[in-house]
Amino acid sequence: MSTDQTDPEEKPPLADRLANAAFLGLMKLVRPLPYEKRIPTVGWIFSHVLGPLAGWRKRIRVNLAMARPDLDASEVKRLTRAVPNNAGRAIGEIYSGKEFTRRIEQSDPLYGPGLPALEEAARSGRPVILACAHFANYDAFRAALHAKGWPVGALYRPMNNEAFNEHYIPAMQAIAEPLFPRGRSGLAAMLRFLKGGGWLALGFDQYDRHGVELSFFGLPTKTVQTPAELAIRYDALIVPISAIRQADGLSFRVLVGEPVPHGEPGQMMQSLNDDLEALIRLHMEQWLWIHRRWKQLK
Repeated sequence: MSTDQTDPEEKPPLADRLANAAFLGLMKLVRPLPYEKRIPTVGWIFSHVLGPLAGWRKRIRVNLAMARPDLDASEVKRLTRAVPNNAGRAIGEIYSGKEFTRRIEQSDPLYGPGLPALEEAARSGRPVILACAHFANYDAFRAALHAKGWPVGALYRPMNNEAFNEHYIPAMQAIAEPLFPRGRSGLAAMLRFLKGGGWLALGFDQYDRHGVELSFFGLPTKTVQTPAELAIRYDALIVPISAIRQADGLSFRVLVGEPVPHGEPGQMMQSLNDDLEALIRLHMEQWLWIHRRWKQLK
């Protein structure tokens, strides 16, 4: 993440610039393809080229050995390819701009037991915490909510590669705004937005060393409490939300889960962990098993 001390004229490291150039070259290569071929092509490249080079297959196997030791070898092998494929598709979709958002808008994909509560929050101007994860394409639900005219914002972490941020952040902004960077520069604006009735997408599925130890797939892991704490502080509705990639590999349905009752923050976050785990078990390839979710166990 960039800091306030960074010299704006200082160039990113050479390795970052080379990696960024390779990525932009890939995007330029696939851009002429029709959308229906472009997205699977990027998925294939992530699965068969980037995944092995980046060591993702090994990390996926390590995580699965801890969280799902019941899986047989053939399923583990499938997931080491399917998880990067989904990640690549998501990147291809984000960089497809209007083609991606237009598909979301036309499909009206929102459903689930929490949807009536979202509609009521929109009518009443109540703030909303959208508890989300790195599942399928987490920008798909932002596009779906934005298409309804609902005030959806998101907290994001800038990539360590600053050269990549120069085009990645604008690509996310084109899907829906506002976006708030992690850190002091975005915190005050984010809180004003939420206090004023905004809807804020907050991820909770990565390891947080400052979090509380909760259970995920039956294993202890540190989980951020911020979504629950902000919901309590600002009397915000808090709902789990996930875009689920459909069998065609291109379309989505956006599941709005049951609102989480306000209570003790740790209990609220455990409820969200349990909800996410149940969803992942149904669609194992759609969660980003590349994360080090159980760092303390390795």
